Amino acid sequence: MNRRTFLLTSGISLGLGFPSCSWAESAGDSRLRKWSVQVDGIQRDALISVPKPAWFNPSPVVFVFHGHGGNAHQAALSFDLAREWPQAICVYMQGLNTPGRLTDPEGRQTGWQQSVGEQNDRDLKFFDATLLQLQKEFNVDTKRIYSTGHSNGGAFTYLLWETRPDQFAAFAPSGAATPRAGQLKPKPAIHIAGQSDRLVRFEWQNRTMEVIRKNNGCALQGEEQGSFCLKYPSRSGTPFVAYIHPGGHEFPAQAPALMVRFFKENVLP
Repeated sequence: MNRRTFLLTSGISLGLGFPSCSWAESAGDSRLRKWSVQVDGIQRDALISVPKPAWFNPSPVVFVFHGHGGNAHQAALSFDLAREWPQAICVYMQGLNTPGRLTDPEGRQTGWQQSVGEQNDRDLKFFDATLLQLQKEFNVDTKRIYSTGHSNGGAFTYLLWETRPDQFAAFAPSGAATPRAGQLKPKPAIHIAGQSDRLVRFEWQNRTMEVIRKNNGCALQGEEQGSFCLKYPSRSGTPFVAYIHPGGHEFPAQAPALMVRFFKENVLP
């Protein structure tokens, strides 16, 4: 098992404490550091990597959401999007203790709301406040804002798609599904799924993908884009890519490079 996969699938067993401000990891000319905003009187935290040109040149932004029981530190190491896309501002968001639908109903571990109105929409407000502050401090390219996440983080990515579609150029949920796929505005998306996923069952994810392809006006047959990867083109400019690997509820090491390639191909008009 590679390092990325281990970190994503081991969120419950690893320590959940937020990393200290002194922790940082270089990636190209970027530096990972702690970032905080106030939301309804509560401090919300993230880890961000910012390329030096972001203060001057229009820069893409990628929001990353960890799975239930995980944290921003693990997500930064597992996704490592700054390494794949050093020109992008990468934001690894930190969740709060949240009841889970499939595990942890008592809400003893960190996670994200999954529908509008849950937890007083604290996580949607967290996203809004973070994006607003980023736009104040850096030269954010508003035509290149993206969201990704694994498991519960992927479900929250779907919620952002549902509630904030016009702010994003594309989405990349992993190991997640949504019962409201039919309500999503057509947008470019890549979905990562494991055929043997027993937590977020593959049939749930497959149904989500089928509905999205229909909504996006995609071709019925996908075009091979390498191992396990099919691209469904769309005449409306909202393509869908399915990366269906033979594993379970893990985040494959190939996913970050695929996401970045897809993001670079899709920009708001």
